[in-house]
Amino acid sequence: MKITVIGAGPGGYETAIYAAERGAEVVLVEKGELGGTCLNRGCIPTKAYLASYDVLKACEEADDYGIILPEGEIKTDYTAILERKNKVMGSLIKGIQYLEDQAGVTIVKGTASLKDKNAVLVKTENGEEEIKTDYIILATGSVPVKPGMFKINGKNVITSDEVLDLDKAPASMILVGGGVIGCEIGQFLHAMGTEMTIVEALPRLVATMDEDVSKQIARQFKKEKIKVICDDGIAEVNPDGDLVKVTLASGKELEAEKVLVAVGRAPYTEGLGLDTVGVEMTERRFVAVDDHMKTSVDNIYAIGDIVPSAQLAHIASKEGQVAVDNILGKDRAMSYKAVPGCVFTNPELASCGTLEKDLIAAGKELDKDYKIGTFDFKGLGKAQASGHITGFVKIIADMNGVIIGGEIVGARASDMLQVITTAVECGLTVEQVRNSIFPHPTMCEAIGLALSNL
Repeated sequence: MKITVIGAGPGGYETAIYAAERGAEVVLVEKGELGGTCLNRGCIPTKAYLASYDVLKACEEADDYGIILPEGEIKTDYTAILERKNKVMGSLIKGIQYLEDQAGVTIVKGTASLKDKNAVLVKTENGEEEIKTDYIILATGSVPVKPGMFKINGKNVITSDEVLDLDKAPASMILVGGGVIGCEIGQFLHAMGTEMTIVEALPRLVATMDEDVSKQIARQFKKEKIKVICDDGIAEVNPDGDLVKVTLASGKELEAEKVLVAVGRAPYTEGLGLDTVGVEMTERRFVAVDDHMKTSVDNIYAIGDIVPSAQLAHIASKEGQVAVDNILGKDRAMSYKAVPGCVFTNPELASCGTLEKDLIAAGKELDKDYKIGTFDFKGLGKAQASGHITGFVKIIADMNGVIIGGEIVGARASDMLQVITTAVECGLTVEQVRNSIFPHPTMCEAIGLALSNL
């Protein structure tokens, strides 16, 4: 059986390995670098930058821990930070190549399009190649949304694609969008010396999470003197001149050296030829799939940012496994019951499952339809000893004691979230998780203590 995977982001390259390890002949087609957006223009570059942010903050707070640094201002070397980011990316790209080779996956570099449901045309640097195949898995990812009103030019009005390769931190920036990308990049660049203003059209930052989570990151941004304007949109952008001039919907005028537009991502299906083979699309131009990740064409599957699920690398990878399992004859449905979401700011924000805002929107009432247990990190020994006392753990359970969701704000929140994610996915009760032993002293003890408050 031959499977052709189009797109080598986390969804595509992990799917290719997963299929090859289960006996399929696999071809992986990618027009750019292995790793896709996540490795080259998203998850990994931003985490490399945020690691530099963490080191900078540790140096600034060294005196609090009895570590005396040489007198003088702590300096940053943006060129060295950029070089380290590129080195990390290069190492991971080589690692993916090695894993694909070890699994026996054939990699074809070029731009793919569907000739028919059993043939993929690939334009390579040496011409055109046709790949005959039994099954196709589409994993072509997404691109930044570029509304015309923003006049994005890749120079002083940019997207997340360009911001990660700037050769220096801008003197000032207006960052449009207070979601994951905006908060992470905004906090990093501000620490590098950029005068940062974040503009969010919704009433609060990171509106995909609960209000108490948003308040924590807003409080941190205020502490760091990052200017945040919420509940106000962009009316006009004028990129002409030395500074970009921006007029908000409220009439307020701003100006900065650069404007970063981070208002979401759109599925990338351009040139794939989906209409040619009859692949159905949703109204918003995502590829329509069932819970087996199968499209309207029997032997064509789709995963990741091009389907209407949350645009997260780990979801794409899991969807790829589901697609492969179904291709190989296993009846497996994709579950979105416990999707973990993380924002790698300081403090980190992490959530999964059904959140309190979702319950309130559905007309549910606290202590009637659901219960909440919380614990603040400031009451934890490890948090006090390490100096990471900001944040809390919040567990949400139904009235039968089944854990249905949760959030963590604080240091290493993203690492601790898996406890809650597993509980939600497996339908575990508060008592079942609470009865397990949490190691001491650790930050994850706060999960056990939050459970004890339910």
